[in-house]
Amino acid sequence: MTETNQAYIVQQRKMNPGEKDLPVYAKAMRSKEGVFEGVSFIRNREKASVMTLAEAQEAVAWAKKKKPLAGLYETSIIPAE
Repeated sequence: MTETNQAYIVQQRKMNPGEKDLPVYAKAMRSKEGVFEGVSFIRNREKASVMTLAEAQEAVAWAKKKKPLAGLYETSIIPAE
């Protein structure tokens, strides 16, 4: 049995369908030691951070806790292609 390493990115979309619905993607911020410090959301999917499932879940939890407008967005973890 081979173990596959899945890669994910975090995506946000506005919940209100009447507004411009361009997704944004998470770019993880890490310290020099590699410790997770938070995320910023960018429009460019190619520059988004590719993460493990655990890292992606940590990014989603951080965004919901720390980003004041996170309630206006649907945050999801999607496979990196």
